[in-house]
Amino acid sequence: MAQNKIARFGPVAIANAATDVLNPADAGAGQVGYTPTASYIILRHIRIVNKTAGAVTFSAWLGATGASAAGTEVIGTGKSIPANDVYDWYGMMILNTVDFLVMLASAAASLTFEAEGEIGLV
Repeated sequence: MAQNKIARFGPVAIANAATDVLNPADAGAGQVGYTPTASYIILRHIRIVNKTAGAVTFSAWLGATGASAAGTEVIGTGKSIPANDVYDWYGMMILNTVDFLVMLASAAASLTFEAEGEIGLV
């Protein structure tokens, strides 16, 4: 029986334009001797770090594209993180191969995304 693997994602700088920061791998093609399967991610903790001397905001979306579509907002929408501080989110968010976790910061390279969770195979 397959078992999920505990994983860390990031750290990665959050851009000041909507950018895909996390997306599970699809099944792929070209393997010989076995049938590849798609993966999924279960996020249990997300940390956003503000490494600057001023407050910076972030927003996050969970959608079917690497864009910031209305109605797909999750976690923070213009959430302000004070200077030299962190924001921690705890919960459970499942990302399938069609899901993209997209983030945007109010200032480029000021915030860092890092997360922990599990990777599993469909």
